[in-house]
Amino acid sequence: MGRAFEYRKASKLKRWGAMSKLFPKLGKIITMAAKEGSSDPDMNAKLRTAIINAKAENMPKDNIEAAIKRASAKDTASMLEVNFEGKAPHGVLIFIECMTDNNTRSVANVKNILTKHGGELLTNGSLEFMFSRKAVIEFEFKDDMDVEELEMDLIDAGLEEIEVEEGVAIVTGDYTSFGTLTKALEDMGIEITKANLERMANTPMTISEADQEDIDKILERLEDDEDVQKIFTNLV
Repeated sequence: MGRAFEYRKASKLKRWGAMSKLFPKLGKIITMAAKEGSSDPDMNAKLRTAIINAKAENMPKDNIEAAIKRASAKDTASMLEVNFEGKAPHGVLIFIECMTDNNTRSVANVKNILTKHGGELLTNGSLEFMFSRKAVIEFEFKDDMDVEELEMDLIDAGLEEIEVEEGVAIVTGDYTSFGTLTKALEDMGIEITKANLERMANTPMTISEADQEDIDKILERLEDDEDVQKIFTNLV
């Protein structure tokens, strides 16, 4: 089993159980994508991808359309994408991606959560060489598809790895190949079901079940924060 599948198992989205948490976070991603480019998904690849991911999580069409409309609202003018890096107990490293309209609030909240649970907020850039940013794209693997042929067709687009499990194909490449890989798949008539930029630890580690409980408490608190969008760790 490859690293892409292992990291997907530890993905933050797998902990988002309540729609009351998930949909607002997905909505922010859609709003930011529309704000940065066109509100037309056909003209804005980032928005198109955000909508694909939202639909994959069963986000209602009305919610998606409302999120796109919010891009032109005054209260989204100050919305920013910010990242935080932290260290948790047991040698666990945490990379946190946020969207916020108040950076001071976000810094304080993240720092408080980390320190309250035995961790610390690190200086930005501290984990730069500890994680690699990857494009991870998912689609249905149909009976008439051939893994080797797909691999050959996608190499020039930046493919690093392709794996298939239970009828789902996962394509992985460097984050700079996100656009070329998604376009190549679309040009081949393949419908993408999910597409994300993920951060994978260069040296993943495992911890005991007891230690994992300590880490889960931090992750759950971070995920409850309205500004936090994605969390990545160096755990397998």
